[in-house]
Amino acid sequence: MKIRLMENFRGVFYAPYYAAHSLGLYQAEGVDIELIASDTPGDAVSRLIDGAIDLTWGGPMRVMTAHDLDAASPLVSFCEVVSLDPFFLIGNCRGFRLKDLAHLRFACVVEVPTPWMCLQQDLREVGVKPEAVNRVATGTMADNYAALRQGKIDVMHAFEPYVTMAEREGCGAVLYAASSRGPTTYTAFIATRTAVARHRDAFAAITRAVANVERWLYANSADEFATAVASYFPDVPRDVLSRSLRRYRDAGLWARDPAMSRQGFDRLGYSFLSGGALTRVPSYEECVERSL
Repeated sequence: MKIRLMENFRGVFYAPYYAAHSLGLYQAEGVDIELIASDTPGDAVSRLIDGAIDLTWGGPMRVMTAHDLDAASPLVSFCEVVSLDPFFLIGNCRGFRLKDLAHLRFACVVEVPTPWMCLQQDLREVGVKPEAVNRVATGTMADNYAALRQGKIDVMHAFEPYVTMAEREGCGAVLYAASSRGPTTYTAFIATRTAVARHRDAFAAITRAVANVERWLYANSADEFATAVASYFPDVPRDVLSRSLRRYRDAGLWARDPAMSRQGFDRLGYSFLSGGALTRVPSYEECVERSL
C-alpha cells in the first residue's frame, strides 16, 4: 500500500512522525510512505481536496476552520500525536507571571495561527485582555530570536530548539510553557472522507505504526530519539536536538495513545472561538474520524 504523505513543515515537535520513518514502523505495517515536503504550513490541505496527496498532518484547527466555513467539508482528523501545546515564552524576566506579558515587549509567532490563538485564551484566563499586550507580529521566529539576543524585545514566543538555544547562549529561559495548560490537541493526521474510505486499511496500519512510535519514544532515551531523527534536522546540533526532545518528552507532549482527545479538541476549538477565528466550534463528531 503506497500513501502520499505531505508534512506540514519541518519542526522538532513533529519528531515522532520522522521516527516512524527511520525506525521502519510504517514498513513493518505494510505501508509504503512517500513523504512529500511542504513549503508553507497548511498548504497541504488544498492538495488533499484535489487528490494530489492522500494524507498530511497538522492542527485539527484546520479541519475545524473548514467545517466552520462549510458544514459539508470533507476534511477529518484522526490519530493524535501532539497532545499538548509545544510553544514557550522565552526571555529574561525574573519572577515572571503570565499576566506580566501585558507590560513587556513581546514578539509572537506569525508563521502559524495556533500559538497565538491558544496564548490569547490563556491571557484572558489570568485577566489580561489580549489586545492590551504590546505584541509585535511582523518577524519570523528566527527574526525574533535575533531581536531577543540584541535586547530589542523582552519575550518571544517559539518552539524548540529556540529554548535550548537561548539557554546555551544565555539570552533567555522558559518563562511559560504552554504545555502546562493541559490537553490541547495540537497535531494529528488530516485526510478527506473519500481518502479514508479508499485507504481505510492503510490508514489503520499507519495509526498502528504511530501507536508503536508513541510507545517507543517513552520507552527509550532522548539521545536514542535524537539519533533516530537527526537526519531530518541537519542544522540542529545533536546535543541541542537531544535536549529539545527530552524537554518535550518530560512534559508529556506526545500522545501515549493515538485516540483523539475530546478534551484537547474542545480546548483548541474554544481558543479559536474566543480569538475570533471561528464563528462556532464544529463538533468532535463532525471533525474526527473515530473508526480508525
